[in-house]
Amino acid sequence: MVGGGAAAFAYTAGWLTPDRLTPGGLVTALAPPGGPALGHRRNHAKGICFTGSFESSGAGTALSKAHVFEKGSYPVVGRFNVGTPDATAADSSVRVRGLGLQITTPDGAEWRTAMIDPPFFAVATPQAFYELLVASGKKDDPDAMKTFAAAHPEIGAFGAWAKSAPFTESYAEVRFNGLNSFVFTDASGADHIVRWSLAPAAAPVAIPADELAKQPPDFLEQEIARRVASGPQRWTMTVTVANPGDPTADPSKAWPEDRRTIEVGTLVAVKVIPEPNGPCREINYDPTVLPDGMRTSDDPFPAARSAAYSVSYNRRTAEEKDYPHTAEGKLP
Repeated sequence: MVGGGAAAFAYTAGWLTPDRLTPGGLVTALAPPGGPALGHRRNHAKGICFTGSFESSGAGTALSKAHVFEKGSYPVVGRFNVGTPDATAADSSVRVRGLGLQITTPDGAEWRTAMIDPPFFAVATPQAFYELLVASGKKDDPDAMKTFAAAHPEIGAFGAWAKSAPFTESYAEVRFNGLNSFVFTDASGADHIVRWSLAPAAAPVAIPADELAKQPPDFLEQEIARRVASGPQRWTMTVTVANPGDPTADPSKAWPEDRRTIEVGTLVAVKVIPEPNGPCREINYDPTVLPDGMRTSDDPFPAARSAAYSVSYNRRTAEEKDYPHTAEGKLP
């Protein structure tokens, strides 16, 4: 449970109030006992790039005036990843899987988003997650996690998901969820509070625990490279609209299933490229990089993520020599 939560921490980052923690202190705290993987992202350190397109259906214009929702095809640079600060971790050892996207429209606007596979987050506030990180690191205090869980009972639902949710054999079979709330503004000026998700076209195939343990360390990267080479892979993007009173600032609470949804388009992955020379390597998937027609909500996490991602980006790009480029086109 703690491993899954810590893996997702890069996604939520932490509440960066001056009297509690700073972006730099937070990013430092994410490092594993042996220190950070130099040259890599400070969490979700292991990943592989892909290129493709976002095929917008045009239906999203009912919610947002952003160009990306006008019917058409827009280039994507994405990154499949696993939620760990260890760039050499075995894929089978990591509970959380992630997806970063950068979608660009002809007017030069960008939409960046980072999503993960849990349907909700481990705790209700970024500060609570920082406290979780601290508690999980207190190896000399056997009651630290018990004390934390008593103060933050919402972590129980995340723990149950982490223990029971099946592992799939491929990134292509994962549903990725944007757990944070954003505001879409339509052409009339009306606002809609939303979250989004990507549902795979490929049917999920669960791997039993004993078979998962036998997989090669990089099996997810190897599999998605083979699969995309044999044909494009697709995910349907669905935007869910909040009702009045829904928790928009708390990603630990999923919205009810009966909320209005609109299928706004399809993500298509057409080429996989190893990260050392890949186009995703230098991208900071900052969730506050949004086109006109989209903005942050009362959810505090995107701003916190943005601040922490910036520190991580600056550190890893300054360490480029520690993460050497490789022969272009060499797949794992």
